[in-house]
Amino acid sequence: MTADQPDAVDRIAEQWARERPELDVGPMLVVGRIHRVAELLDQGLRPVFAQADLGNGDFDVLASLRRAGAPYKLTPTELACTTMVTSGAVTKRVDRLVQQGLVERTVSSTDGRGRVVALTRKGKQVQEDLHPQHLANEDRLLGALDADERRQLGDLLSKLLLSLED
Repeated sequence: MTADQPDAVDRIAEQWARERPELDVGPMLVVGRIHRVAELLDQGLRPVFAQADLGNGDFDVLASLRRAGAPYKLTPTELACTTMVTSGAVTKRVDRLVQQGLVERTVSSTDGRGRVVALTRKGKQVQEDLHPQHLANEDRLLGALDADERRQLGDLLSKLLLSLED
């Protein structure tokens, strides 16, 4: 597909232009595409994780623990920050991973009331085995963009993200 071919968002914008020509649908062209791309990327990422009986969010927890460095432990609050989801979502993900023997919950050594989530040996191995496949899959999903376009898109998305996080 080339840039001059209409996509689903173009078709929606054309409908609005016909029905409500006084409205500026320009922002929709960006936001709508970001939403659609995110949905398609999510679908495209799932198969690699499914091979290990994981969901996207499960892999995200394993990757967060692994990139934290030895001893591969984080508090649930730290996991919520690094995975960018709610504490409730972290709890559900950790529960699934505990059942699979990929992580374990332990009592914090600094706060007897607190908990720490740690990678098990099996969890570390699963993450390390999947990570190269995950990166190759991301590369495949971005195949329509050359290296310069990827850098440019990454820079633009970073600029937008930083403005929204403020």
